[in-house]
Amino acid sequence: MATRRALLMAAGGWVLGGTGALRLARAALPSGAADPQTLEAIAGKKPLIRRSGRPPNYECPAAYLGEAITPNDRFFVRWHLAHVPEVDARSWRLQVAGEAAGRSFELSLDQLRHEFEPVELIAVCQCAGNQRGLAEPHVPGVQWGPGAVGNAHWKGVRLKDILARAQVKADALEIAFEGADGPVLPATPDFTKSLPVWKALDENTLIAYEMNGSALPRWNGFPVRVIVPGWAATYWVKQLTEIHVLNQPLKSFWMNTAYRVPKGKFPVGDRFESQENETSTPVLEIDVNSVVSNVKAGQRFPARRPLTIQGVAWDSGGGIQQVDISLDGGQSWNPAKLGKDLGRYSFRPWHFTYTPERPGPGSVMARATSSRGAVQPQDWTSNPAGYHNNSLQKIDFAVI
Repeated sequence: MATRRALLMAAGGWVLGGTGALRLARAALPSGAADPQTLEAIAGKKPLIRRSGRPPNYECPAAYLGEAITPNDRFFVRWHLAHVPEVDARSWRLQVAGEAAGRSFELSLDQLRHEFEPVELIAVCQCAGNQRGLAEPHVPGVQWGPGAVGNAHWKGVRLKDILARAQVKADALEIAFEGADGPVLPATPDFTKSLPVWKALDENTLIAYEMNGSALPRWNGFPVRVIVPGWAATYWVKQLTEIHVLNQPLKSFWMNTAYRVPKGKFPVGDRFESQENETSTPVLEIDVNSVVSNVKAGQRFPARRPLTIQGVAWDSGGGIQQVDISLDGGQSWNPAKLGKDLGRYSFRPWHFTYTPERPGPGSVMARATSSRGAVQPQDWTSNPAGYHNNSLQKIDFAVI
């Protein structure tokens, strides 16, 4: 039987109450991502940081994030429900229907591959709770460090091409998605998400069947998943089985209760108006962020030898304009050199080289700026579920 802690981890801060209803957890706060990290290799993956086993949630170590493209076997794993089935590609079908669809039909994987124009896109996939475990004070939910993120070369078809075949009616409001994963307990709500029609019809919103030139790994959504570049991965539904064209807002725990932030707490970019209410709005866009990939806390480096610090930066699709590095706790900043630009939704690699002159304590901080002028903040903006944490992280090391 699923434990209260497991349900808390799965729902990102929400648990089943005694009546079966879901409510915000009031248990003692977790100690965060600073806890000792357990590396575990699940099938098809290099060792990842285990955040929970049921449902499977595994974080990518920062050392794996030094490349522009994150290899499939190093990509983070995030599921909300504990039952992640082995899907048979031959029998898999995608059902397309709904009250605002003029036509209902189903597609096999072979039809998806051959009856629609294939498109490719490099895009960052980031859990909305990335860096939650670094927040002070700590908040409930999966205690992610900075590695609930990855960048991949996706191949699939445009969602709008599938919707064109469905003959979407003029009163269509949202497009809803459901996957093959399921809950352990009947009272746990199925994972269903939706997009506003305008976002579903964006040419960059895809139904992907390949990841970095190979079939999607089971843990990352085989046989197909939704790709919503620039938006949090909560909308990137995995093991997709159903698409519903709706003429009214989706009523779902995962839309109406979870993955929401207080209204007015964060700058407004994209809006999902049919899912807004008087007090809260859905989590949508990814915030500008960066990570240092080759320096660990407590690591030792020799004095009077060049030290190259590297990592990646990303945002919601404006592109990265610059990355600055501080070696004195944020008192002064120096520009890093940017690597190749693989597209506005992609990681942007960067590196910075300097020579520490004398032994003693050292530190590094990275700060990304997007082409839209957004800058990583010093501190996170607190909210009950720990979303949108893109605050600067200071890594202390030693020069010997």
